Amino acid sequence: MEYRELGKTGLQVSSISYGAWAIGGTWGTVDDRDSMASLHKALDLGINFFDTADVYGDGRSERLIAQLRRERSEPFFVATKAGRRLPKQTLAGYTSENLHAWVARSLKNLEVESLDLLQLHCPSPDVYESDAVFESLDEMVKLGMIRHYGISVETVAEAMRGIQHENVKTVQIIFNMFRLKPTEAFFAAAKAANVGILARVPLASGMLTGKLSKTSSFAPDDHRAFNRNGEHFDKGETFSGVDYDVALAAVEELKSLVPEGYTLAQLALRWILMFPEVSCAIPGAKTTAQVESNAHAANMPALSSDTMQKVQAIYDSSIRALVHDLW
Repeated sequence: MEYRELGKTGLQVSSISYGAWAIGGTWGTVDDRDSMASLHKALDLGINFFDTADVYGDGRSERLIAQLRRERSEPFFVATKAGRRLPKQTLAGYTSENLHAWVARSLKNLEVESLDLLQLHCPSPDVYESDAVFESLDEMVKLGMIRHYGISVETVAEAMRGIQHENVKTVQIIFNMFRLKPTEAFFAAAKAANVGILARVPLASGMLTGKLSKTSSFAPDDHRAFNRNGEHFDKGETFSGVDYDVALAAVEELKSLVPEGYTLAQLALRWILMFPEVSCAIPGAKTTAQVESNAHAANMPALSSDTMQKVQAIYDSSIRALVHDLW
């Protein structure tokens, strides 16, 4: 496993990490025994960074990670998120009282005295304009409730605004072969500010595994069935905001770039790691097989400039017009 520095946190995190949204819910049926097996497998393979949120299964995901800590002696880092417990995203909801209550709840779920990394969970854009919100986070650092804090964003504009707060140490942003906009200005700005970048939705909700088809079906509680047009949260969270049929066609083109012995999913993850500004990719997993496949991408040889150019060309011809100016 490769390890990279997570911005100015000083943490060394596995370049392929573990996204724990799926083991909480909204990804179809999930079994806690399978989830625990996948978490253990992640540690076995050198993954030392787990990303979760207080709303993933209403705390279920955090509690499973707490169980992992009880069952294993190896040290690892956990990032969680706060803010989506609000019934509606507004700046008025980000009071000091609410922030403290959300963090206290995560501390209880994770069974720790201090959070390694707290991230604001895709808040209302005007939150980034509020010094008071970030002063509340600074206060919780001083109290020892959190060690570091960052932001999880929907748009590049939000990321650029967020890192103007000097104590924001990480930005979690959708970055994959269907979402290239972050490379244009944000990556350079993050590097200059020594801000760690967490690449979320790296497989475009499973689209970049190459396993989906026109006949694929999704469980009613799977966001890929109920949020394709942003009915419940930002459309960009589901298939990276790309029309399903358009995405399938682009995937067929990408399959021609997969080296022998690897999968499209591994190519997609290795492509992300070609950008040194990225601290880690955080693909989700519900099974040990998925964890093994994800982790193996860290050992994949560097991609050629020709491959990188061809990915760019597919994006430019098929995807750019659909997503580039929206996020």
